[in-house]
Amino acid sequence: MSVQMDYRESTDRAGMSRMTVRELRDTFVIDKLFRPGELSLSYLEIERAVVGSATPTDAALDLPTHKELASGFFCERREVGVINIGGPGVVILDGESFDLARHDSLYIGRGTQAVSFESDDAANPARFYFVSYPAHANHPSKRVRRDEARTIQAGEATTANRRVIRQSIRPGIVETCQLVMGFTELADGNVWNTMPPHTHRRRSEIYMYFDTDPGRVMHLMGEPSEPRAVFMDEGEAVFSPSWSIHSGVGTSNYTFVWSMGGENLEFDDMDVLAVSDLGPGY
Repeated sequence: MSVQMDYRESTDRAGMSRMTVRELRDTFVIDKLFRPGELSLSYLEIERAVVGSATPTDAALDLPTHKELASGFFCERREVGVINIGGPGVVILDGESFDLARHDSLYIGRGTQAVSFESDDAANPARFYFVSYPAHANHPSKRVRRDEARTIQAGEATTANRRVIRQSIRPGIVETCQLVMGFTELADGNVWNTMPPHTHRRRSEIYMYFDTDPGRVMHLMGEPSEPRAVFMDEGEAVFSPSWSIHSGVGTSNYTFVWSMGGENLEFDDMDVLAVSDLGPGY
């Protein structure tokens, strides 16, 4: 089955400020992920990232290359990070099987020729979410179980952002070229994933929200002085330029996968803002 690549261009600061709510969503939100029996691909102009999902049911789904990549196979010059947010499944890399339970991660190194996704049970399929960036070197593929990720307790209940950050694809756990990836779980009764927000001009970031039903998440992006909002539903991703804030507040607690690519792998390399920096000064 042929898989179409959804090509996404970005915009500059002035362009974002003029966008309607619909234009903002059509530009930055990826909303066709996790369709049963299908694999999806979106090519982002920002950092030349590829965002995709595979939800295999009765048959395996193979990761194809595409003319936008100008390569013989998908990972010829790319690395990939995968996180399973569904039922148990298997990712097969050049004949080697890696079983992934819910919240397990897998790093796929450059040079891996064949990538295939399978579910253990078609009635409870795996939901593989993946992000890919160009890679300059070959690093070994590696699975990271949920409890093997670096775990950070962050936030406070008094500010409604008590959360657990699980860094699964990061220095010290997996060697990568530019990809860092993991997920954050908000505690019951907490709704902000970060506030005040930050920017990092050296890396762009992609959020994919899940465990939101029946609620929604209002994702904030754009310049700090002129933030914009888009509403996110279950299993939707949103990408941000490096100059944009990225923060969200939900109608209840939720979980989200975050991924970054760019100049470095330093988690603390961020420009932290104050709440007073948001919106126009008066």
